[in-house]
Amino acid sequence: MIHIVDCETLKQWIASNQVNIIDVREQSEYNETNIDGSTLIPLGQIDFEKVQKIANNGKKTVIHCRSGARSLKACQILMEYDESLEVYNLEGGIIAWNNMNKSCQSSSCSIGGCNVK
Repeated sequence: MIHIVDCETLKQWIASNQVNIIDVREQSEYNETNIDGSTLIPLGQIDFEKVQKIANNGKKTVIHCRSGARSLKACQILMEYDESLEVYNLEGGIIAWNNMNKSCQSSSCSIGGCNVK
């Protein structure tokens, strides 16, 4: 089942080490800004085996992109492999994450909690 998760909940899951985060944007987008601890698997390379290597540890798996569309597609692709998967799509993607002043890494980020590269 595909679930939607908001930024505040994701922040709590990160703080309590309950989550794997998969970023399905392209490398250049990931280099510009990313959520600390996320793993990059671009949408065009997403497959069940790659995700299982990351997510096979009992933690929740959150998938995100820029705004939520590509990550929803990634969730749908993964559900085709295994309908029993419990995956979460980050509502609003990294745009919402950055707008909510969450921890990120960015060359141009000026919000609290960010690491400037």
